[in-house]
Amino acid sequence: MAMLPVMAESLNAQLRDEIDDQVAEAFDAYLADRLVEPGPLRASLALRRSIRLVLGTVGLGVLATALAPGGSGVVCWIWGAIAVMNLAWLLTARRC
Repeated sequence: MAMLPVMAESLNAQLRDEIDDQVAEAFDAYLADRLVEPGPLRASLALRRSIRLVLGTVGLGVLATALAPGGSGVVCWIWGAIAVMNLAWLLTARRC
């Protein structure tokens, strides 16, 4: 009867090792799939249209900053709007 607990513990350890191996393989496969998918920045850069948009909005932002009245609040609003436009473009480019 003393062999039964030893065999059960051995079987339990083998099952845990097998489950750990399966979980590790599934996690590795999941990460490999996720790394293959392009992110929003990579997808938008692949379109090559984003470079013109980014340079255009930065150029307009520099011009607007130079022409803005003395208050820094106006400049913050200008650059905030530019950031929103660029993020919107980035996210819509991802869907294409």
